[in-house]
Amino acid sequence: MNKALKNPMLYIVLILPCLILFGMFFLYPIFSAIRYSFTSWNGVSATPKFIGLDNFTKALTEERFWLAARNNGFFILFSVGIQVPLIIFFSLLIANVKKLKGLYKTAVFLPSIMSTAVIGILWGFIYEPNIGLLNSILKVFGIEPLYWLADEKYAMISILLTNAWQWTGFYIVMVLAAILSIPRELDEAAAIDGASGMQRAFSITLPLIKPIISVVIMLSIAGAMKAADIVIVMTKGGPAGSTDVMATYMIKYAITNFKYGYGNAIAVLIFIFTLILTALYQLLVARRSERIEY
Repeated sequence: MNKALKNPMLYIVLILPCLILFGMFFLYPIFSAIRYSFTSWNGVSATPKFIGLDNFTKALTEERFWLAARNNGFFILFSVGIQVPLIIFFSLLIANVKKLKGLYKTAVFLPSIMSTAVIGILWGFIYEPNIGLLNSILKVFGIEPLYWLADEKYAMISILLTNAWQWTGFYIVMVLAAILSIPRELDEAAAIDGASGMQRAFSITLPLIKPIISVVIMLSIAGAMKAADIVIVMTKGGPAGSTDVMATYMIKYAITNFKYGYGNAIAVLIFIFTLILTALYQLLVARRSERIEY
């Protein structure tokens, strides 16, 4: 057995299927998208017409594209500035619960395993202007019904809240696992020394879970850049394109109009923007979150 494990061919044989799948479903689509992004192609013709950087120039000078990119920015800001602090707060609360901890973990995680289509339809009923739960509550306080998904002022924030509701539980479970892996002796020693719960949270727990918080932020950024399904289900980019993100812009103005060359150019831009943002985060923030061992 040991002799077999020392044979390099064994490792090549074992990893070869993974490399083939990686090439087929990751590398090939990327290089294919890059290739077609420099062409004018309707997705049917056998000979795409090479047009150089025209697709990229069109996208980068198109106002609707930058409005969609701005909405992706709203997703990032909401996720990092509001959702992540709430994730940490609720994780600390659940970690200190003495009874039914498993029930709380299951309850917060449940939305994450539901289909985005189900989530979108469910919250669509909540936002319904006439009989929706949210407007029914507002009516009790004498506030006129609001058109949450049909008014440009509220549509984007409504989608952001729905998206946060779906994915907050997933990240809570990640952070909670990191908190529960901290040796209890550290917290007990601090409590004996007279540290309050707040002091222990800020001086012990949060510093020790910095690496997982960094991962949560990076995943939130990546998720915000590829957001599309929740927008499609709830508003289809409306009203008047006010909730379009880059992915829905690509589908609406490129793919459905058989402008596959332009669509691939937008896909490449999404990939580049995501790569730049995650790389900057890794260089400026994540590298400072050193791995902590205890």
